[in-house]
Amino acid sequence: MKRCDRFNRYLEEKMRVMVQLEPSYNESKALERIRANAWSLVFAPPSLAALAISRHQYTPIFPLEGVSNLRSVIVVKQDSPYQDLKSLAGKPFAIGQIGSTTGYYFPIYNLYGLTLAELVLCPTPKAVVEAIASGKAEAGALSVEELNTLRPQISTTNFRILFTDQHRVPPGVVLLSPTIDLNMQESLRRVIANTPSQIASEVGLVPAGTLPDYKYMISVVERVNSIFPAEQLQDGASLLTQKPVRLFQGNAAPPTN
Repeated sequence: MKRCDRFNRYLEEKMRVMVQLEPSYNESKALERIRANAWSLVFAPPSLAALAISRHQYTPIFPLEGVSNLRSVIVVKQDSPYQDLKSLAGKPFAIGQIGSTTGYYFPIYNLYGLTLAELVLCPTPKAVVEAIASGKAEAGALSVEELNTLRPQISTTNFRILFTDQHRVPPGVVLLSPTIDLNMQESLRRVIANTPSQIASEVGLVPAGTLPDYKYMISVVERVNSIFPAEQLQDGASLLTQKPVRLFQGNAAPPTN
């Protein structure tokens, strides 16, 4: 990741240590590394940060850049008969990529307790609205900002917001491993706090920002992980692809005759 090169060199120069960058694009793989305390410093999106803080004693030290007032919405076709979340019981529902805050964690949290016909797994927000437009799913989840961007691209279908989660999605954060000794922690905090503005911007770091409140985000990921354990999920995970799918603990598929 070239955008991190200057930040890496800055850390190496100031800390007088070798810094090795290890990108991860899969939440399950990232959690494996965090659980093993393999990463001393993590630039974590909200859902990964919540898991690292609540389950693995990582400490947030600085916020990352994020979209202000980002909220998750559940969307249906304009002419659909559904008026509340309970009316989606027994229907197919489109969710975003595993680990997505607005497309995966928030909707499953808000649908907790329902049994759905299936979860339609979509790689992008556009795929979510396309699944609804085609009838493959009766409803789906994404952020309100993504919906507004995508509406003109799916001009043959009008969409209606069925539900909006009123909690703002917190920005991601920089995390410190619990295995780092206190002196090193203080040195890292000081060096990162003094990161030159252009370098900080390249990696999305906000050294002077206020750490977000993660209490609600942690409650969301903990409930969802009580149904679909993040450490066990890979593409095609059986719990996510079962039909019907029960959004509550003990959600094993019913026996077939």
